[in-house]
Amino acid sequence: MAMAETRAEDRSGRQGLLRLMAWLSPAFPVGGFSYSAGMESAVVEGHVGDGDGVEAWLGVLLAHGGLRNDAILLAEAHRVQGEGQSLEEIISLATALASSAERHAETTRLGEAFVKAAAAWPHPVIDALVGPVPYGVAVGAVAAAHGVDRTDAIAAFLHAQISQHVSVAIRLGVIGQTRGVSILAASEAPILDAASSYARLDLDDLGSATIIADTLSMRHEVQYSRLFQS
Repeated sequence: MAMAETRAEDRSGRQGLLRLMAWLSPAFPVGGFSYSAGMESAVVEGHVGDGDGVEAWLGVLLAHGGLRNDAILLAEAHRVQGEGQSLEEIISLATALASSAERHAETTRLGEAFVKAAAAWPHPVIDALVGPVPYGVAVGAVAAAHGVDRTDAIAAFLHAQISQHVSVAIRLGVIGQTRGVSILAASEAPILDAASSYARLDLDDLGSATIIADTLSMRHEVQYSRLFQS
């Protein structure tokens, strides 16, 4: 009996890993490839011009900016869903925290697309995630509903976001694929440290010190030539 229970737990854990890999894979149909979260403006205006600049930019976002806030909101959505509470308040807060019109469109469109695609894994939480749902909140709630560990969900989410930013930098011609891979390798330890830390934070810890990044996100709305939607 004990061995059967152990095998069931192991299977459940591996199943959670497979689902995380699917949900946060570039192949998952959320459309993340069309957004840059303001990085395009950072490149155009000379704030990011090479691999070191990309790595530094991502490090700041992870430690002090939007990536940190998204991870905290994900953690809170995971907790709320896990406790069987309503997600309405966290959805409203996360939506209101969008720093620009494009940022609002990005996070809610990604969230809505994520919920629609995640319906392939039926669960009542899908019915609770209606209307504009910020991406991180959607990921956190769905992960909790399927028994995925909070820290694992945050780590996978942050890795996917860093990977997306690296892809943006490659497509903008700032770095090549080899440098992109080296940035991903260097990001492992910061992501794991951040995931462990952010999993313990709550809404009182929300905040940002990335004024330039937030301003660039706003300026992207009127940028003359644009490859990305944000």
